[in-house]
Amino acid sequence: MLSEFDFPNAVRVAIALGSNLGDSVAIVESAIVAIAETPGIQLIERSHLYKTAPVGPPQPDYINACVLVYTLLPPDTLLHTLLGIEQRFGRVRRERWGARLLDLDLLLYGNRRINTPTLQLPHPRMRDRAFVLWPLAEIAPDWVEPVSNQTMAQLRDQVDDAGIQLLLFLGSIG
Repeated sequence: MLSEFDFPNAVRVAIALGSNLGDSVAIVESAIVAIAETPGIQLIERSHLYKTAPVGPPQPDYINACVLVYTLLPPDTLLHTLLGIEQRFGRVRRERWGARLLDLDLLLYGNRRINTPTLQLPHPRMRDRAFVLWPLAEIAPDWVEPVSNQTMAQLRDQVDDAGIQLLLFLGSIG
């Protein structure tokens, strides 16, 4: 397993996963495997699956999860890699916050703050989204979000948890 001690250039990263079309549980589980099998990425930990109410237009509930990885990929390359995984799973971007087969969001890249036309880190809306904070706080409760200077557990405790249901942990990281 990669660590910041084994590879000084490795960065700990948080990624959110979501799906509400098709067999969402299988899609999220398969996407976690796809991320883990990507060169330059080592899966560290994954959350349980959560069933969550949608944000945006009327649509089915989501299956959400988060993973922590170490990566040697720069932020833009990692973002394009995640977009490529979405496309392999049939993601088509039609409407903002609309239903989707797979959504992968780069949440945190170490403690870096990035603000470019294609990438904002930390993810600009993560602090307001229970469907991100609940699985992320499960696996990284003490990670300090660099804008608010609060831990993921503190941020989770500040959002409404209505509509969040813990599902079974179906996979493994090994």
